[in-house]
Amino acid sequence: MIKVLIADDHAIVRTGLRALIKAEPTMQLVGEATGGYETISLLERTKPDILVLDLSMPDLDGIATTKKIRHEFPDLPILILTIHEDEALLRAALKAGASGYILKRAAEAELISAIGTILKGDLYVDPAMMRTILTEEPGNGIRSPMSMDALTARETEVLRLIARGYTNRQIGDELKISVRTAESHRANLSEKLGVHSRVDLVRYAREFGLIE
Repeated sequence: MIKVLIADDHAIVRTGLRALIKAEPTMQLVGEATGGYETISLLERTKPDILVLDLSMPDLDGIATTKKIRHEFPDLPILILTIHEDEALLRAALKAGASGYILKRAAEAELISAIGTILKGDLYVDPAMMRTILTEEPGNGIRSPMSMDALTARETEVLRLIARGYTNRQIGDELKISVRTAESHRANLSEKLGVHSRVDLVRYAREFGLIE
């Protein structure tokens, strides 16, 4: 069971999130907070698997809350939920240590998908904001693209499919290989390229000309 903690100062938003999570058989709502400090105090008691955190709260905003949480709970996945389609806020949230950024206007199914993506260890960015990440300036810790010669033909195929949104199982089905082999190819790609999120792999696929 996935334990979810939600933090939002608007009761109507919490009501919607509560109903959504309770409708998911694999999820359990373990707590609700209305501010940043309350969120931090609830973490120790509830021990959630993931935190869904509003960006705008009255006492401590989502970015400041994320920074504080990262010191005490460095491995906790944090999904920022916000109305703000702002490039600077997105970058600030990710720099602070957020695991994902989704807009409040997203469909319910998209929120559930975002939670699943983050819990697998990938970074999630709302599709409406994806261009911001894919055009991110160099110098943020991501290595420059390697030559295509550094990748095997199969790794190149796997990279292309990852960029198209395929899961490891779908990659296995497409290439007629086992899920474990697909995972191994993905791990090799991450090691060679020096990145570990799907978003970064998509960026490399674009720079290699593997996708439009």
